[in-house]
This record gives sequence, structure tokens and C-alpha cells, in this order.
Amino acid sequence: MKKGKGSRFLRKTVKIILYLFLFSLAYLLVCKWIFPPVTITQLSALVRGEGLKRDYISWDEIPASVKLAAIASEDQLFPGHGGFDWKAMEKSIQGNTKGRKKRKRGAAASTISQQTAKNVFLWQGSGWNRYIRKAPEAVYAKMIEWVWGKKRILAVYLNVIETGPGIFGIEAAAQHYFHKPARNLSRQEAAMIVACLPNPRKFTVKPMSARVRWRYPQILRQMNNLESDPDVRELIR
Repeated sequence: MKKGKGSRFLRKTVKIILYLFLFSLAYLLVCKWIFPPVTITQLSALVRGEGLKRDYISWDEIPASVKLAAIASEDQLFPGHGGFDWKAMEKSIQGNTKGRKKRKRGAAASTISQQTAKNVFLWQGSGWNRYIRKAPEAVYAKMIEWVWGKKRILAVYLNVIETGPGIFGIEAAAQHYFHKPARNLSRQEAAMIVACLPNPRKFTVKPMSARVRWRYPQILRQMNNLESDPDVRELIR
């Protein structure tokens, strides 16, 4: 009797998971053309009482300097990889076995594709939450690489990323921090916003945290190094 109930429960659970996955695939297709109506991270900001400031803008409205800053800071191999930076992942795994200091490499293993998949379809969090999320994150990252393509991934990424408490996307960040549209951001301002991305509620743009002050000049230098790369130039134009 108990065995029969257990089997029925398992079958129902599998069906629910399957239906949710099929729904998410349909949602993934829709998001090739429209921006996500809301994300779990945005809902979390509302629950925390931080509000929700966002203003989605098209690919053509995002300046090349912002696209370049994101690639330079977050994923320099983005134009050429298939969703994963295997070398960075290997270094991250090696770092995790060699002490606390080297664990900081872990963030670098997450590509823009993976971050976009996490932001749009999944949830934030560290510890055990992160490990549970990694398998579906990899699936969605590969799917958006196939279905969306690089420009769409980067456009969605720059529109949904959290850039401060309750602030999402490059346009809302530009308006909040610099009182101007994203299209008018300088290279320095773009680098300053991107520098907060590891933890935008802790690493603030204004007032400028020590981390952002230290990081954004590095991003500017990386932008200068990358902008002559033909693949990068083709992507961000």
C-alpha cells in the first residue's frame, strides 16, 4: 500500500517537473523577442521592500561602451565560447581545493550566458542553493546560446542584471546614479556600473564603495585592450 502511494507520488512529481520544464522552454522561446516580464530576483527585491526600478531598452539603445564594459569585466571570451568558459571553470575548481583566498576565482567561471540563464529562469543564492542551481543553469545557458544568440543574450543580460538595491538593468542604473539615459553614459560611468555587479547591494556605485573604486579603472584598461578584437567589435556594434 505504502509502496503504491510512493510510486504515484513519484510519478506526479516527475510529471510536474516535466510540465514546468516544457513551460520554461516555451518561455525561453518567447524571450527571444520580448524581455522577461519579471524575474525571481526582481520579485525578491519587492519582497525586501527595495522596490523595482527598471526600464528595458533595445539593443540599439545600449551604447557600445556598456556592452564592451560588461564583456571586459565579466566574460572576455563571450564572443567565441558556446556558453561555458571551461578553463575558468577548471581554475575555479582548482582554487576551491587550495584554500579560502583562491575561492574568489569561482565567480570568474560564470559566463555572461550562465549569469543570464540564472537571472531570467532561476534564482540567486550561494552555498547549497548554488550547487542545486548549477545543473539547470547549464541547460538554460546552452539553450539560450542556441536559440537567442550572442547579441540577444547580452541585451537581456544588460537589461535584467541587478545594479543596486531594487535597481535592474543598465538604463535604470544610468538614470539613478548619473541622471541620464544609458546611451549618454561615458566609458568611465559604464565601467563604474559594471564594477558593482558581483554584489550590487554591497558594492555601491554612489556612494562609491572601495571595491568599485578599485575595480573600475581595471575594467577601463581591459576595455582598451579588447576593443580592437574583431570578434568583440563585430558583436558590440
